[in-house]
Order: sequence, then C-alpha cells, then structure tokens
Amino acid sequence: MKKLQVKTNHVALVSKQGELQRVYTAGQYWLWGEKEVMEYNMAEAFGMRRDIDALLQNAELNAMLEVIDVMDNEVVLVYRNKVFNNVLGAGRHIYWKSAKEYSFERYNTEGLEVDKSIARNITGKSNMPSYVRMYTVGANEKGLLFVDGQFQEILNAGEYRYWKNDIKVQIILVDVRQQVMDMNGQEILTKDKVQLRINFNLVYQVQDLLKAYVNNKDVEKQMYNVVQLMLREKVGRMSFDELMENKENLSVEILAGVREEIATLGIEVRMCGIKDIILPGDIREIMNQVLIAEKKAQANMITRREETAATRSLLNTAKLMEENEMLMRLKEMEYIEKIADKVGEISLSGGGNVLKQLKEVFSR
Repeated sequence: MKKLQVKTNHVALVSKQGELQRVYTAGQYWLWGEKEVMEYNMAEAFGMRRDIDALLQNAELNAMLEVIDVMDNEVVLVYRNKVFNNVLGAGRHIYWKSAKEYSFERYNTEGLEVDKSIARNITGKSNMPSYVRMYTVGANEKGLLFVDGQFQEILNAGEYRYWKNDIKVQIILVDVRQQVMDMNGQEILTKDKVQLRINFNLVYQVQDLLKAYVNNKDVEKQMYNVVQLMLREKVGRMSFDELMENKENLSVEILAGVREEIATLGIEVRMCGIKDIILPGDIREIMNQVLIAEKKAQANMITRREETAATRSLLNTAKLMEENEMLMRLKEMEYIEKIADKVGEISLSGGGNVLKQLKEVFSR
C-alpha cells in the first residue's frame, strides 16, 4: 500500500499493467498493489500519448477533457485568460475542461486573406507566422498582387495578411516616386571614328503600373535599351567636335526621341542628359596640347596688343615733344633726374650745352 497525494487543480491517472483503472482529483488516497501513477496539471494542455484513444474510452476522463480535432484546412487560435497563446495546426489537441482560462477560435484557411476578426498585433506572436504570410507596402510604394500567377489587384500602402496554403501569392513592390537611372560607361564611336565612353542618366517616374509590370517584362531593362540605342544613334552621326559643341542640344534630342516610346511602357521620362564624356588617353593628350597651344596663342596676341599700345603711346609722346620745345626740355630734365639718381659722380669739361654733353656721356 502507498499514499497518493493529488495537488489542487491536478489530476492523477492510475493504471495497472497499462490499463487505466481510475481518475483521482485533488485529495489524499491509498493505493493497493503495484500501480502506475501519471499526474497532470489541468492548467496545461493534456500531453498527447500513444494510447490516447484507449484513455478516452474511460467515461470519467472523457468528461473532463475537451478534444479539439483540427482539419487540414483549419487552424485553431488558443487564448489563455483572453490573451493569445498559440495556434493549433492539423491534428488532435486535448485540454482540460475545468481550465476555464482557455478559449478557442476556429478559422478556415482555404481562402486567401486572413480573417479581419483576427487582431493584427498577434500576427508575429508565438507560432502564428507559421500559418500566416505577412506583406508590407511602404508609404511611397504600390503593390501588385499576383495569385496563382494571375494579376489580382493593386495594393496601396499598408499591411496585408494571407494564409499559408496551396495558393501561390506574389507581391511586386513598385516605388512610385521620381527615380534616376544611371547608364555609365557607354562606349560609342563618333562619325570620325573617335571612341568615347559616355556616362548618361535619365530621370523617370512610373505612371501606369499595369502597363509597366503586368503587360511588360523587365520594364527597366527595356527602358535602358531604348535610351541606349537612341544615344548610340545620335552620337554615331556626329563628329567629335560637333559632340563637344552640342552636348546640351543632344540631350534634348534624345529626350524627344525616347519619351513617346517609353510612355508606351507606362513610364514617363522627365529629363535626361550627358554627365561625362571620357576620352581615350591619346585623344586626351592631343586635346591638352591643343588647349596649351590655344592659350599660348592668346597670350602672344595679348602681348602684341600691349606692345602695340605702348609703341603708339611713345609715338604720340614723340610727336608732342617735336611740336613743343618746352615739353622737350621738361622731358630732358626728367631724363637727367632719373640718371642722376643712379650715378654717384659726373665730371664735365669745357663749355657748351650741359644737356648735350650729358647725352653724349650716357650714349657711349
């Protein structure tokens, strides 16, 4: 004989040789003979056992248990004290009926969208993500919903929940803001066979999502090809010098040439332009030499212009002095003064004109 103490809110199953004999609730009991005792907490789910079907044949135990059978196309949400606890998938699940804190909600998962009655704040809790697909469409985005490969609808900004089942769901997110496409390193030959590398970019915005992403495949790649071909065509018809002189006009022509064709893809091109023109090493060296020669020629021209102006000024001064003897005397005195500042001592002999003698001295 042995004593059995069953705690409050617990149940003890007493078996002999694998056969359930009796169910004991809270209290003290004496057991005779060799008995197997399995104690359960009724605040927790009843653990699954291989012999569960045999146990359920016991009327007393069966009356104490709530058996929840979940089909393949169902889920059951479990709440404990009205707070979400977990999700029950397909199979058999057993809870104690006296555990009043448990409640259950059954949902069919054959459809697409998760029932709106299921609170959003439980979507990421416990094992819920195993049964629900969650998608977020940003504030500057639109979503294209495809169900089993077929376009369904356009989704606005927000969160969307779908059951994880055999239905194939795909959402393509599209940024509907104005965007920039860079086309760097475009190698193109000009009409005079100069090979250039051009960096080009364009600014665009998606206008028709259905045209762009449902009726067309790889729409960005198609747009890239349209602009690339137009750029090659325009540059290929120009010589290098023409290209350098008409870069801005070329951008305008390319924009006019591609805008209508790209509009058929559901995209509006706002602007485009050449960012950089990269020359081969030898061409760059020649251009530098040309630039240096041009600057030297400009410098020589300025020098000649200044010399001409100085000569013209001297000529005008000479004419004035020739016509005015007093002005000639003043100029001679200025001349002597400048020389005297640089000479320590001057010796003159004999008579005659002092200015004339000084001129003779300094002209030797």
